[in-house]
Amino acid sequence: MLKYFFENDLVRFCEKTPSNWEEAITISCQNLLDKNIITQQYVDEIVACVQKYGAYIVIVPGVAMPHSSEDSQGVLGTAISFTKMSEDVVFEEGNDEKNARLFFTLAAKNSEEHVENISKLSEMLMTDGLIDALMTVDTMEDYQQVMTTFDM
Repeated sequence: MLKYFFENDLVRFCEKTPSNWEEAITISCQNLLDKNIITQQYVDEIVACVQKYGAYIVIVPGVAMPHSSEDSQGVLGTAISFTKMSEDVVFEEGNDEKNARLFFTLAAKNSEEHVENISKLSEMLMTDGLIDALMTVDTMEDYQQVMTTFDM
């Protein structure tokens, strides 16, 4: 999957520290917005879902998977983008388990693609050492090194 992000120009590094989790989600969606894979409606739905259901998108400490329902009208295509924030983003004050720096933003046109994306991403993130390695990348060259090291 690391090659997928790289080859499809779906890797971004956020230099500016987001002021809150809402801004972080917006930043993590920008690549998909720029490529017309999603619309602003989808970004707004993700933020609304986190406001309603809590930090469900933080799947493991340090990693967020922003997404909304697979039947969103704001999704025009299927893709996953990767954004690395410069610092941890706090989703729940006082709960470090719900901080995230690595954002894998999902968009899927239907439930099958949605489940497939989550499955592929989960499998990739279970690779020993990968999350720690991605935490250290700051440039595309760093990313390519991790991509080569993990051959994915």
